[in-house]
Amino acid sequence: MKFGLFSINMGVCVDPAIAAQVATSAEAAGFDSIWAGEHVVLPEPQAPPSPLPAHTPMLDPAVALSFVAAHTKKVRLGTGIIILPQRNPLVLAKELATLDVLSGGRLTFGIGIGYLKAEFDAIGAPFEKKGPRTEEYLKAMLAMWTMEKPEYRGEFVSFGGINAMPRPAQKPHPEIVFGGHTNEAYSRAARLAQGWYGFALDHNGTAKCLEGLKKACAQTGRRFDELQISVTPLVDGRAFGSPNPPPADEVKRYADLGVHRLILCPPVNAAERVAHYIEVAAHSLIGKV
Repeated sequence: MKFGLFSINMGVCVDPAIAAQVATSAEAAGFDSIWAGEHVVLPEPQAPPSPLPAHTPMLDPAVALSFVAAHTKKVRLGTGIIILPQRNPLVLAKELATLDVLSGGRLTFGIGIGYLKAEFDAIGAPFEKKGPRTEEYLKAMLAMWTMEKPEYRGEFVSFGGINAMPRPAQKPHPEIVFGGHTNEAYSRAARLAQGWYGFALDHNGTAKCLEGLKKACAQTGRRFDELQISVTPLVDGRAFGSPNPPPADEVKRYADLGVHRLILCPPVNAAERVAHYIEVAAHSLIGKV
């Protein structure tokens, strides 16, 4: 089992000194990856399905990961996730290629389609056809990253006769991970990605998602064991804020289901609580499960 650390761009980690310390501590403890989430804006007042109050501190994921890349050497840097249909795909391709180059090829590009209509409305991005738009945007980004003469013609984005350097350090491109708990999300992971990321799942929820992924892989003729499965587990019934990581026996149950990586969410309201969480994980989980 591999372990990632979520929330490097949230809470107390918006303080650059704390973010640098958390990143270096996580790398030294044996975490394989550090992850940053995204909401450009949040509805205020908070109302379902908004996950957080609008005043929650949250840095841009690409900028935050570029900062911690300068303070680390080998830990992977994951977007968990970027809401792709809210972005200009060519601008984002440039930003993420830059991050991959500056980090020495450590980016994992986690993608979601989004679900907060108020966020889309505020940004000016269409809420309709989020799924097809996401798939086109990804194809456009891959064209920018891999084609000698990039060109793409689609319903939502079209270009040719242009180029952009540098390309990502990873070849042919950074690892692609799709998030989401729907049949459509499972299909995108099976068809378009190297991995899948499920957020805030208990063991039963994880098992249900993995069955969906297996069916999607069968429908596309892909082997399920080719997908890297990452999950942020529920601890004490919550994804955020538990003072300690899950116990080893709970982690083993995720491993037995077929999860390759648990992306853990420490409490991010105090630097000492994040440090304690990392220390507990290092002694009780990493290298032992």
